Amino acid sequence: MRLAILAVGHKPPAWVSAGCAEYLKRMPRELPLSVIEVRPEGRGSKSREQLLAAERTRLLAVLQGFRRIVVLDERGADLGTLGLAQRLAGWMQSGGDTAFVIGSADGVDEALKQQADEIIRLSSLTLPHALARLLLCEQLYRACSVVRNHPYHREG
Repeated sequence: MRLAILAVGHKPPAWVSAGCAEYLKRMPRELPLSVIEVRPEGRGSKSREQLLAAERTRLLAVLQGFRRIVVLDERGADLGTLGLAQRLAGWMQSGGDTAFVIGSADGVDEALKQQADEIIRLSSLTLPHALARLLLCEQLYRACSVVRNHPYHREG
């Protein structure tokens, strides 16, 4: 099974890329994680709906081959680390690649949200998209460590 973060946006700051690279490197061989950047739609005179529809088309092209789609949204389910670890363990048992979608500053198209298997949120706080990418990398590594009984995560 492989995991991927599909992030709509421009190239993040170097410290975000370095942080993500560190967690990608730590992931076990049997559960590789990648970050795939998806070009955002140029604003111009387009409506929000037009922007999101164009980004949806790009995301769907990259999502081919993924069995499971998890969209990150501020109104999604609020999972703790152990909740994410339980989800990850279930996905590992059922198999199939899983993609996590981080939308642009305008969010994720409603039609794509309807196609998602789950909608979750990382925090009640508003996060810059680059930081959300790094936070998700860390939390996926942490969830994996919980599933594998690795001492990285300490509950208490």
